[in-house]
Amino acid sequence: MIALADELEDLRELARLCGVQTSYNDVFGRHVEAPPESLLAVLSALAGPFDGMADVAGALAARREELAARLVEPVMVAWHGESPRLALRIGAGREHGALSCHLDLEGGERRAWAVDVDDLPAAAPEVRLLTLPETLPPGYHTLHLELGGRAARATVISAPERAYLGDGRPLWGVFLPLYALRTARGWGAGDLSDLATLAAWTAELGGGVVATLPMLAGFLDEPYEPSPYAPASRLFWNELYLDPRKLPEATLCPAAQRLLESTEVQEEIEALAAMRLVDYPRLLTLKRRILEEMAPWFFAHAGPRRDELESFAASRPALPTYAAFRAVGDRRGETWQTWPERLREGSLAPADYDEGDYRYHLLVQWATDQQMGEMARQARRQGPGLYLDLPLGVHGGSYDIWRERDLFAATMSAGAPPDTFFTRGQKWGFPPLVPERLRERGYDHLVDCLRHHLRHAGLLRMDHVMQLHRLFWVPDGMEARDGVYVRYPAEELYAVLALESQRHQAMIVGENLGTVPPEVNEAMQRHGVLGMYVMQYELAPGGPDAPGGSGLTREPPPLVAASLNTHDMPTFRGFWEGRDVEELEQLGFFDGEQARAECARRAALRELLAAALPAGRHGGGKDLCLAVLHDRLEHLARSGARLLVINLEDLWGETLPQNVPGTRDERPNWRRKARLAFEEFSVRGDVVETLRRIDELRRRL
Repeated sequence: MIALADELEDLRELARLCGVQTSYNDVFGRHVEAPPESLLAVLSALAGPFDGMADVAGALAARREELAARLVEPVMVAWHGESPRLALRIGAGREHGALSCHLDLEGGERRAWAVDVDDLPAAAPEVRLLTLPETLPPGYHTLHLELGGRAARATVISAPERAYLGDGRPLWGVFLPLYALRTARGWGAGDLSDLATLAAWTAELGGGVVATLPMLAGFLDEPYEPSPYAPASRLFWNELYLDPRKLPEATLCPAAQRLLESTEVQEEIEALAAMRLVDYPRLLTLKRRILEEMAPWFFAHAGPRRDELESFAASRPALPTYAAFRAVGDRRGETWQTWPERLREGSLAPADYDEGDYRYHLLVQWATDQQMGEMARQARRQGPGLYLDLPLGVHGGSYDIWRERDLFAATMSAGAPPDTFFTRGQKWGFPPLVPERLRERGYDHLVDCLRHHLRHAGLLRMDHVMQLHRLFWVPDGMEARDGVYVRYPAEELYAVLALESQRHQAMIVGENLGTVPPEVNEAMQRHGVLGMYVMQYELAPGGPDAPGGSGLTREPPPLVAASLNTHDMPTFRGFWEGRDVEELEQLGFFDGEQARAECARRAALRELLAAALPAGRHGGGKDLCLAVLHDRLEHLARSGARLLVINLEDLWGETLPQNVPGTRDERPNWRRKARLAFEEFSVRGDVVETLRRIDELRRRL
């Protein structure tokens, strides 16, 4: 693109006014200028649409006029209920006079008053400062202002400055993806009854947390997307994890009972359970077949359960629309982008779907939420209980994008710039949320997503917590390296997090791994959001003067969730043996020189880790790996980290990862079952004694 100097200047000014960074410093410390083509595409999504550089001057003038016409910003934060000083843009040459104000509190109360604008302190010739007259209760309040024929509306978020942090006791828990959890009663993937069993076992050993991957609604037939980080919605659950046998209809409905007890179904359950990998389409087909027998019987019989479902649906206004959306998808077998225009635009009628499919989706959402609630209550025996995971985005064909089209930048993909691992950058394939639209709506969609999880979770992990500050947008048709950063209103987003966290008495964990700007960690600390401390990332051959004094790592700070690894990393034994290095070289992420350098680094780390073992713990070969594993876990258990999460698969020496980032069909990501079933690992002496030792060390703190 060839652009004149004046056009480029206008482009950069428009970017500034729209919260788009025109440059950034990469992981290597290099200054990277955003390509004009990328800026133009992103700004067209934010301030357009427009076609080319010739339209930028007009878009810039319109943006300036739009900002100048705002009487107040659409959102403001009242920390601890103390009113901020609101900047009123009174405009030049206007009649000022009385400013009429009324504040509608979340609870229904209205407060009204009036002030003379000329009596307000001036911040600039056309700006006055307004302070709300009273301390506000926590909540989302709506401020209405009228001045000289101009009207404005703003959301006032009255929030505590810090998220809920519990009682300060050191916590520990276990991690295993629910799909990977195998039990003797299983159907081929873990379900909520299995998760309750795992949580009860963990609590008996003293652990207060059971962590797993996102359990949100997914596309597991047509289209097919097994990744829990590309859900069909962040507002609804995945019925794959429902346990049909625990529903009263399993015995009350004769047809369902006969089907559950049939030889055909029992043989299918056995076949699915025997597979090494989860077969999502086949398992969902089986469960749905049984649940579809229950649904007609359920809706044909009035009673308390019908009343409960109707009450549930009334409390979640989006549920009927979601059920209709999924029912249309069931009939058509395609994502909404290929539906006829009327359906694409959100107008669904009963003739567009089968009533049976619609009722199925109503029933399974209610039933899954019920089982989630029961499981979460049981899991709170020793601590927060359920540790859930909120993905950054949703599948492009998701209900959320179909329903909330204006909130998403449809022509963009969230991603990340090039780094030492992904040298070409990353495109994650889902459209990002538009910050200005979120503000205009008072963050209602984010609040709904948080509440969906926090009704049951004692801890919630926010995937890619940098999203609260900025997100890398990659225009469609461009390479990931050509993306640009778009800023988000961090303090407003932290206010929402802190308010919902305190209301639900649930802790928030922010995934802050990788290259994180200093202001992100500073804000997390200020607002009581736990960071993540992952030992694989912290290990560095540094000698006796390395941070922490161990020659290996810095010590975990207090406000973190600590672990040896994550679901996107090799297991401890896989890391120890360098299996991931070989795999990454085969996949083309490492060249030969890089692979050799990483192997040398791992060898140095193994020596340091072995040297750090206390006397009497040295072994040889595989025993040495196990000794180091226990030593590192105990090191974390003795630390001041708020939470320690133990990957159960590490305890029996698993070498295969659950996910290899950057791959899709090349590896069986999100499908591998645990090598040991619950009935095996729950009675293994080495597993049980390791967790008892962790509990003992945590209780000493």
